[in-house]
Amino acid sequence: MTDRLRTIVEQLDIRPDERVLEIGCGHGVAVTLVCERLEAGRLTAVDRSPTMVEAAARRNATYVEAGTAEFLVAALEDLELGDRRFDTIFAVRVGLFAREPARARALVEPWLAPRGRIASFFDAPRRRPR
Repeated sequence: MTDRLRTIVEQLDIRPDERVLEIGCGHGVAVTLVCERLEAGRLTAVDRSPTMVEAAARRNATYVEAGTAEFLVAALEDLELGDRRFDTIFAVRVGLFAREPARARALVEPWLAPRGRIASFFDAPRRRPR
């Protein structure tokens, strides 16, 4: 999984000063890979599962303590980010982006900075050999 997420983060080509929003952060592996690229930037990661947010925050405690990463528990439909704007908004294997891409885009567009971008990646999970 890490190689797949590493490839995705490389495709995002995150700049050191970007403001990044990840929808559906899961265990926080992509958060780690993005934060390794940030200097003055900041990442906000959201997941609807408190268990996943807890695991992701624990995995990325150094970045949380440094103020580089923050984690929020919320469903995308209920997410409130006020007037925050992000240079990159991305989601990996978030069903809404695959099933209803126009709706998903409409939900996150209010938080997109001018010249910002939205990226979603959805591939079927690999089956493990028995």
